[in-house]
Amino acid sequence: MRIKKITDAIGLRVYTDRGDYFGEVEEANLFENKVDGWKIRVGGAVTSLIGGARGVIIPNQFVRAISDIFIISQAALPNSEQNFAEPSEENLM
Repeated sequence: MRIKKITDAIGLRVYTDRGDYFGEVEEANLFENKVDGWKIRVGGAVTSLIGGARGVIIPNQFVRAISDIFIISQAALPNSEQNFAEPSEENLM
């Protein structure tokens, strides 16, 4: 799939470059006719990382690829060392 319009990216599932599910693209933020950032509705385990917010804006520089899915850099996240799939030791106690 080739993205030809920004609207083609709306609704795509978003994953980190480590393969963790992050959410879904809601809209693009434009500045001077260029994409400046992407509004993403978060889902799954990432919600706890961002304090329960329903969405975040990821700057375009952290987008790694857009095709059938949307891939962002793990570095864009607040605690990039934590793996979403594994519970931390603090949560187990």
